Amino acid sequence: MNEAESGQKIFIVDDDEALRDSLVWLLESHGHAVAAFGCAGDFLAAWNKDLIGCLLLDVRMPGMSGPELFEELARRHSTLPVIFITGHGDVPMAVAALKKGAVDFIEKPFAGNDMLHIIAHCLAREREERERRRAGADTARRLAQLTAREREVLELIVDGKLNKQIADTLGISIKTVEVHRSRLMEKMGARSLASLIRQVMSARTDEARG
Repeated sequence: MNEAESGQKIFIVDDDEALRDSLVWLLESHGHAVAAFGCAGDFLAAWNKDLIGCLLLDVRMPGMSGPELFEELARRHSTLPVIFITGHGDVPMAVAALKKGAVDFIEKPFAGNDMLHIIAHCLAREREERERRRAGADTARRLAQLTAREREVLELIVDGKLNKQIADTLGISIKTVEVHRSRLMEKMGARSLASLIRQVMSARTDEARG
């Protein structure tokens, strides 16, 4: 499945019409779905939180600059990864954007193969991150279905406690622990203890990220 079939699209925001046209031709000729915009305002008018793919963003543009658009998208909690297109003098701004979460930058003039390589990496990363968010949301939904007692048992399982230790800690029988354990494993869709622990640790990581 190529990016066009998967729903991913490459968005280009650059005031240089010749460069936009060149990029559209390059990307479409390699099977990518593309949408190009001449200014930040036009892109913001078309933006919505469900866009997937990546954004090629020129640093210097009339009106709202590339870094300003990047910061506006961050305020809107956009998940669209950003690759900056820079002139030599714009590299410090691009580096600053990388520290704020941009994925990469490429300097003009650039070779088509270099651009294609960066985009392929970015799209793969976006797919992985989207799958991580989907899995995280699924885990959070499953955790919310657990009873208070099942959550207690789960926390002790993750802490490495054996059934007898859990029973002693909670003041219940080992048989009751086994029942709770079986039910929470089913609710979490976990086929093994390792799978269960990975889900919980991943959920904790997501919570820490905010």
